[in-house]
Amino acid sequence: MRIWVAAVGARPREGFDELARMYLERIGGLLERGSKTGVEAPVFRTEQALWEAAERERARTPPVVVLLDEQGRALPSEDFARWLGRQRDDGRQLIIFAVGPADGWSHQSRERAALLLSLGPMTLAHELARVVICEQVYRALTILAGHPYHRAGSRQ
Repeated sequence: MRIWVAAVGARPREGFDELARMYLERIGGLLERGSKTGVEAPVFRTEQALWEAAERERARTPPVVVLLDEQGRALPSEDFARWLGRQRDDGRQLIIFAVGPADGWSHQSRERAALLLSLGPMTLAHELARVVICEQVYRALTILAGHPYHRAGSRQ
């Protein structure tokens, strides 16, 4: 399975980019090794460019495009991990998590997405949302791997 943490519009800023890169490296370490696995963080100028890139990546299974959107579903980390695990177990080859343009996603993009995902009711700067989704993907993969990073249930 491959993962993209994509952004549409603004380029990541210093500081935020370093944090995102740290989690991206950790994600890469948890994905199975091989020519068809890995993690990338592409930046696209427009929504259309994102969808065109996703279409070019069609393989045995179409990419699963998840748009970060304030109107989306908010999932606890464990539920998000289960969702990601189902995608992996169903043989999905590419999962794309995309942070949208400054004015939000178009209606057409929302309709095309496999999932609209909310990071919570608060509005986040796009650069921060990118870091948060990177961390949550990493957390989900550690939950699936049985790694102690998550530590849920150990709190009292």
